[in-house]
Amino acid sequence: MIIPVRCFSCGKPIGQLWEEFKKRTADNEKPGKVLDELGLERFCCRSVFLGQEDLIELVGKFKKA
Repeated sequence: MIIPVRCFSCGKPIGQLWEEFKKRTADNEKPGKVLDELGLERFCCRSVFLGQEDLIELVGKFKKA
């Protein structure tokens, strides 16, 4: 799934924050702290980030040639 440009519920622009979130959580920072510092306070926006799973590598394995 690709991260949406705006939150599904409230419409706040969130797409530009995904790369920063992904990089900082890969560096073993706590996701809640990162979301707070990025300014995502609403539950709907936070759920988009916390529910995101990067599946492109997994799906690529099953592509028909």
